[in-house]
Amino acid sequence: MRWPTREEAERILREWVKSEGLIKHAYAVEAAMRAYARKFGEDEEKWGIVGLLHDFDYEKFPNPEDHPVKGAEFLREKGFSEELVEAILAHAEHTGVPRDTLLKKAIFAVDELTGFIVAVALVHPNRLSGVTTKSVLRKWKEKSFARGVNRELIEQGARELGIPLEEHIEIVLSAMKEISEKLGL
Repeated sequence: MRWPTREEAERILREWVKSEGLIKHAYAVEAAMRAYARKFGEDEEKWGIVGLLHDFDYEKFPNPEDHPVKGAEFLREKGFSEELVEAILAHAEHTGVPRDTLLKKAIFAVDELTGFIVAVALVHPNRLSGVTTKSVLRKWKEKSFARGVNRELIEQGARELGIPLEEHIEIVLSAMKEISEKLGL
């Protein structure tokens, strides 16, 4: 069983996803996963690919009973690594796949947080370059802000990684700033 190359993963993403917003989300999660791979001394390429592909089936299969299960089936059919498939399944709590590795914990932890950071950047006059951990935490307390983002899942993800929430935000925010142009922010 093999892992797709970065190029193969991006090709799969682009074949399945037409929404630029969802593609940018995949890039943000990829960047965050690469940052965590560096932090934990893991394989940056593999972790980045998990981030890039974690939602690739969402546009075609947005229902929880199908996403990310249909994407996982596709990846298995292509002969890709079960480690990749399991990590993608683990990012969605409803699949019941245990988050029993750092890779699985990281993809779960960064997914929702990237969306929250994008929301903060969109209301900041300087977009992502002006966003700080402190400004993210200020918006965090405003329950009416980015209501669709499940803060409890983000907090749970940070706990599972053993990283304080503030540090978790800083790691993900810094990773996203590195690719701010790619994100359009």
